[in-house]
Amino acid sequence: MSIRIGILGYGNLGRGAECAVRQNPDMELKAVFTRRNPSDVKILTKDAQVCHVEEAARWTDRLDVLILCGGSATDLPVQTPEYAKLFNVVDSFDTHAKIPEHFANVDAAAKEAGKTAIISVGWDPGMFSLNRMYANAILPDGKDYTFWGRGVSQGHSDAIRRIDGVKDAKQYTIPVDSALEAVRAGENPELTTRQKHTRECFVVPREDADLAKIEEEIKTMPNYFADYDTTVHFISEDELKRDHSRIPHGGFVLRSGSTGWGQENRHLIEYSLKLDSNPEFTASVIAAYARAAYRLSKEGAHGCKTVFDIAPAYLSAKSGEELRASLL
Repeated sequence: MSIRIGILGYGNLGRGAECAVRQNPDMELKAVFTRRNPSDVKILTKDAQVCHVEEAARWTDRLDVLILCGGSATDLPVQTPEYAKLFNVVDSFDTHAKIPEHFANVDAAAKEAGKTAIISVGWDPGMFSLNRMYANAILPDGKDYTFWGRGVSQGHSDAIRRIDGVKDAKQYTIPVDSALEAVRAGENPELTTRQKHTRECFVVPREDADLAKIEEEIKTMPNYFADYDTTVHFISEDELKRDHSRIPHGGFVLRSGSTGWGQENRHLIEYSLKLDSNPEFTASVIAAYARAAYRLSKEGAHGCKTVFDIAPAYLSAKSGEELRASLL
């Protein structure tokens, strides 16, 4: 029997989730739920339905897991607890500082309804989180480093687009090579925000816009650019579409540590990702955890979980015997 999947939201992440479900032979997409007019949303899966979000409650007996593809700022804090009362759910909530609060809200809703929820699934939080945890457990005497990029930051790009005089924009987060190499060399440097990453902006200005004013506003924007060395390029709309239409990302998680009675032996753990499509990779991680949510629900493991709580075997379509024979 296939795991019956629903997708709530059909933006970049929702489209990625549809592709990910198709790549997993034990899953079947049954429905996509949207806040838009369903007739205006064209999906790729022929046998799946497109429904308005208000119809979701009617699908409680027809879905095994609902994948939530809304944004972390305003959508998921409301949607995940709400839909955890109706379905087993997986989300990609990525506001790190608010994860404990989000977990508590979702946990209460899921436990009350007898459902299983998995939050903050993706690559950071998600795969990067797991690697940080493994590395800390293995090298308790050490130091953590996380570098993001080179990749498009969708939140920072949106912040630029909100500036008066900006028609469109893309922003790239880029690790500082010298900082990354110092970590790899085992130097355990103390790095400021500015020393770890730079930001590069490609901006399409509106006609007669004040370019100097836009650049100044970008470079001094608190919480986004003020703490970084930032480069701003003004380009045409055609150039943006030609050269910056994709959504790549990636990064590195490292832990430099020591072992031995006198800490005489040095070790470096490094995990890296290089992604052509941030949302499609995130959706692929979510699909694996949707399988875990389904299995945990069948076992009666209700409430909220994170990637830390789930054994790796729950993610794979292979049996335990197959995993031990092929991957162990």
